[in-house]
Amino acid sequence: MCGVSICCCVFMLFLFLSELTGFIATEIVNELYVDDPDKDSGGKIDVSLNISLPNLHCDLVGLDIQDEMGRHEVGHIENSMKVPLNNGHGCRFEGEFSINKVPGNFHVSTHSATAQPQSPDMTHIIHKLAFGEKLQVQHVQGAFNALGGANRLQSNALASHDYILKIVPTVYEDLGGKQRFSYQYTVANKEYVAYSHTGRIIPAIWFRYDLSPITVKYTERRQPFYRFITTICAIIGGTFTVAGIIDSCIFTASEAWKKIQIGKMS
Repeated sequence: MCGVSICCCVFMLFLFLSELTGFIATEIVNELYVDDPDKDSGGKIDVSLNISLPNLHCDLVGLDIQDEMGRHEVGHIENSMKVPLNNGHGCRFEGEFSINKVPGNFHVSTHSATAQPQSPDMTHIIHKLAFGEKLQVQHVQGAFNALGGANRLQSNALASHDYILKIVPTVYEDLGGKQRFSYQYTVANKEYVAYSHTGRIIPAIWFRYDLSPITVKYTERRQPFYRFITTICAIIGGTFTVAGIIDSCIFTASEAWKKIQIGKMS
């Protein structure tokens, strides 16, 4: 009986600790639905871009933005910075800007330069391209910076680069009900040297985007306290019931064995 009681206590302790761990842990549930989650954004999406062009002077580098609402901005400079690289022969462009929630593109090019170079070298490294608020949440794996680390230094220096992006709205809701809005994206790319009837077209790095109607939502959830208490009660009651059955079986077998031994002696 003592051995059965000790085994039951150890078993109950193990189950209790397992349930307690599950109760304390936060579960992240994801779902998909069709909607615009961030209706208070004014139809805008914040963009953060960090790209290095090691063989193009900073005086030649510029950012242009176009979309289907008629926006056409050449040489965007607000909230942007150019850092010289390779003793001034290269440039790192860092910028934060907003785009409308309609199909469009933004591109890094020499279009805003005073004088166009004959053979601009558009080889590059993309350090960061992200949309919306930055999410730093453990256990959420997503393509929030899918182009981060893209290296095109070995590409044709005279080639244009097209990155076709499908932007997916993403919502993260914590246990307190606070929501944060961000965007993931998928990407396909191609590299080409473009020509027209007048000759070779000046290359650029294009980011062509469209928005997905599907929203991904991540929600933090924790097991309700009443369910935790119910499970603990079930563990205790079930363990004692099984222990009683085992003890009864052992007692019955012990009594039967004693009777057999007494019968042999008589």
